[in-house]
Amino acid sequence: MDQRARPYRSVLYIPGSKDRALDKARTLPVDAIIFDLEDAVTVEEKDNARDTLKAALAAGGYGDRVRIVRINGLDTKWGEADARAAAEMDCDAVLLPKVDGPEQIDALAALVGDKPIWAMMETPRGMLNAAAIAAHPQLQGMVMGTNDLAKELQTRYRPDRLPMMAGLGLCVLAAKAEGVIIVDGVYNAFKDDEGHRAECDQGRDMGFDGKTIIHPAQIEVANTAFAPSEAEIDLARRQIAAFEETEAAGQGVAVVDGKIVENLHVATAREILAKADAIAALTA
Repeated sequence: MDQRARPYRSVLYIPGSKDRALDKARTLPVDAIIFDLEDAVTVEEKDNARDTLKAALAAGGYGDRVRIVRINGLDTKWGEADARAAAEMDCDAVLLPKVDGPEQIDALAALVGDKPIWAMMETPRGMLNAAAIAAHPQLQGMVMGTNDLAKELQTRYRPDRLPMMAGLGLCVLAAKAEGVIIVDGVYNAFKDDEGHRAECDQGRDMGFDGKTIIHPAQIEVANTAFAPSEAEIDLARRQIAAFEETEAAGQGVAVVDGKIVENLHVATAREILAKADAIAALTA
């Protein structure tokens, strides 16, 4: 499947140490799962979590969900062992926390071979080096760590996330420039559907591919927000049809709903339809 069409609407964090959570994740309608060995696992469980997660992934049952393993930082006493274990796990990618620059991706690549790497973007230095991080040849995706970023920036909470806009924007620009996946940070109030929906819509409008989530109650809102709407699908089809009809007739300009349709609009329309088809295939 084309990377740009592959859905990443909902990316759920699951603790890698909890058998019950690992089992439940097999049934949830998420596009991707971050199996966490870092923040969601206590110090006492760190070593056992690797074996628990490896067994769960080996048992399978996660279908077409993208399986991403978040390890502890390589500057911790668990990081290298996590990386070596993840390299042997049946997963699609390894996620490195608190990435400040591409040299950290190099260090992880030396431990995981050719396994795709994702980067947590959650530090001021990481924001400033986003372009170099996104350009790393082994990097496949970026995940915004907005809680850590807010802490580092010493911001106050605002629903519009204005204090973090510079960092969010730099990461989106970097990801789009290099063609890598980028997913937005979590919304902490998992019972607040209205607030979650507003933040999802903001992230979608910015260009994020999806939303990281911390609770199954957040899945439906994220899946809806980051999927093409029926209106968008309808418009895309009409734009393509009008453009092709105009082109066949040798005329210069297609118009749909009073707006000019050019090549770039048709390219976007085709991407929308490809994303809709990919979502339909996943949910079939």
